[in-house]
Amino acid sequence: PPMPTDRLAGWLASLAIAAVAGVLRFWQLTEPRGIYFDEVYYTHDAYGLLTHGYELSDIKSGCDGPGFVVHPPLGKWLMAVSEWLFGYTDCAGIRHGSPELGWRFASAVAGTLTVLVLARTARRMFRSTLLGCFAGLLLAFDGLAFVQSRIGILDIFLMTGLVLALACLVLDRDHGRVRLAASLADASNIPLSGQASKDVSEAGNGNQESLSSLYKTDSNKLRFGARLGARPWRLACGLCLGASLGVKWSAVYTLVGFAALAIAWDAGARRTAGARRPVLAAVRRDGPQWFVSFIPLPVIVFFATWTGWFVTDGGYNRHRFGDGVWAALHGWWYYQQQIFHFHEHLDASHPYASKPLSWLVLARPVAYFYSTPKAGEPGCTSPAGCSREILAIGNPAIWWVGVLALVGVLALWVSRRDWRAGLVLVGFTTSFLPWLAFPNRTMFLFYALPLLPFLILGLTALAGVALGPRTASDLRRLVGSLTVGIYTIVVVLLFVYFYPIMAAQVIPTSAWRVRMWFPGWI
Repeated sequence: PPMPTDRLAGWLASLAIAAVAGVLRFWQLTEPRGIYFDEVYYTHDAYGLLTHGYELSDIKSGCDGPGFVVHPPLGKWLMAVSEWLFGYTDCAGIRHGSPELGWRFASAVAGTLTVLVLARTARRMFRSTLLGCFAGLLLAFDGLAFVQSRIGILDIFLMTGLVLALACLVLDRDHGRVRLAASLADASNIPLSGQASKDVSEAGNGNQESLSSLYKTDSNKLRFGARLGARPWRLACGLCLGASLGVKWSAVYTLVGFAALAIAWDAGARRTAGARRPVLAAVRRDGPQWFVSFIPLPVIVFFATWTGWFVTDGGYNRHRFGDGVWAALHGWWYYQQQIFHFHEHLDASHPYASKPLSWLVLARPVAYFYSTPKAGEPGCTSPAGCSREILAIGNPAIWWVGVLALVGVLALWVSRRDWRAGLVLVGFTTSFLPWLAFPNRTMFLFYALPLLPFLILGLTALAGVALGPRTASDLRRLVGSLTVGIYTIVVVLLFVYFYPIMAAQVIPTSAWRVRMWFPGWI
């Protein structure tokens, strides 16, 4: 199907959903007051970057020197900008401005932006404003994405970077196919009609007919190995992947998956265009830009995120090997080795640690904050006492159904070779399977946040199947619409149900207990 023609309505609907997500994320963002969970690390690191250009040692040590940190700086730089705008707490414990807003504002912006970008990307992938809005709504009303958008830690920035890379990858796929169709038409002196452009640009959406059969006249003159010129969206994808690496190293797995998809899509497009050796054609014509976009560019961007460490003199290991450029590079590389060693041997016990397979069923969510206000204290009117919690837990209707939906997505890919199903499977597996290789490492449910966009896109693909094509019977469309509509309502209602224990609201302890569906949630 072609792209929807309701561009204005599509933008308005996407922006409206993003606005709803923004209201949810910014409402009472400064509650609870003070630092909770891992904000104790990252807010302080952001303050060090803001004031010194590098992370400082912890407050207990008096902030008297550089601190050893185990994640790259970009996410903390974003928080530093936010602290510069709204406030922070210095090493003496003195509050400046509104510190909570300072270290959480960037997270809320990133979480809201991700909803908008995923909605627009889904609209492009599925050629439907309705399905784009469906994907945006699911992300807006997922509990894990909601909680991560309201705390000053790094994972929301990682997901945002990966979703931006995903959007650029999909745009590059579409634009590359349009350029290929245009180059073929130009080479054969064939006027490029709207249909001719779609023949290549929609390869993988059910149109597998080769252009060589469409343009039989002088088909040997068609330059199936045409160069497509600059591909800015591919470069943008590499830039976003490099930025994601600058937040957390785990983005490298998605980088590998996206790079593999990009070259596979190139080969598929050239096969559809009639190339006799599509893989070779893709490597020769598209390979150089592919290489630049997915290998040196992400590395350069990742390296650039450490600029503060290089241009200042006090960073950890900055002068371990002396002065000068080569000494600094040597010190930086040794620093990376120390970080790798830390992650490789991280096996400390933690009450909320969990294994990757348990993430899929939300077996062990993380309690970021918990208090027990007594009767008569602010907000507590229950004689038996109250509870106040921030539980990092996904929406069961999204995670449980989404994991099951992966079976349907696999069936779509096997039966139709649907490129969208392939994207979901590659994105999910490269974000999830690598964690299984570290069975003894300390891990938490919020590490699974990058899986969420792909689960949602998988659900969106099956929602499209349920709705049926535009040519489906009225009964089919009615049943499909009711199914998708009821499912969406369930997602929203579950979010509302769990909202009090995700947003630190004071509720009776009895109301808190009924929301603890399983012992592992306590």
